Amino acid sequence: MSKDIGKEFMEKTKYKYMGDSDQDKGLPQPKLQLDYDENAVLIELPPIENLKMKDIGLRTAIESRKSIRKYSDTFLTLEELSYLLWCTQAVKQITANGARTARNVPSAGARHAFETYLLINKVKGLEPGLYRYLAFEHKLLPLRLNTQICKDVISACGDQVFIGKSAVTFIWSADIYRMKWRYGERGYRYLHLDAGHVCQNLYLAAEAIDSGACAIAAFDDDKLNNILNFDGENQFVVYLAALGKQS
Repeated sequence: MSKDIGKEFMEKTKYKYMGDSDQDKGLPQPKLQLDYDENAVLIELPPIENLKMKDIGLRTAIESRKSIRKYSDTFLTLEELSYLLWCTQAVKQITANGARTARNVPSAGARHAFETYLLINKVKGLEPGLYRYLAFEHKLLPLRLNTQICKDVISACGDQVFIGKSAVTFIWSADIYRMKWRYGERGYRYLHLDAGHVCQNLYLAAEAIDSGACAIAAFDDDKLNNILNFDGENQFVVYLAALGKQS
């Protein structure tokens, strides 16, 4: 691999190289949420309109925000998890005849190419294991309910053991064609910008529930994608963040 691969990425994804996208060519846009087994038993999350979280003020949240790697043994409630998901990826509105979604975070072209997976350790009412958040339904899809998945994720993240101490670790994967359909290769840049928007909302939302988060970008891409059954090309992990009650 070239030692200048980063420079090459920045050069080849410049706006001038975009060319005609699949959207420009009139090809149908990809689905705004990946498919799942419709016969699966989903877990209801508390409705957004019923959630009552502490209002700490935006300035307080911003000034208090910092990366937290030590967490107490206190469990999150389902209401708190519902709130965090609402702040980071939940669908507020479907617009333009179903072509776009409005959410609480910005995304290039409203593409919202992320799918949210949750490594649950300490959330009341949920078994430990891996879940997928269904943003359109505001529900959880259980995937693998065991503690081994936590050990595997920790290993793939360079043995960052605080992941195992978190109440929940958010894992954001990209459905890349959702972004490339509109922006071609430049879409890879936008994914990483979008990841920052999502994770910062998690940091700020955590302050309202006396919790703290720590973003994680140090992970073995291939190993983590394999653990989560992603092909690494069409769907792959972009970012993670552990979160728990402050000790």
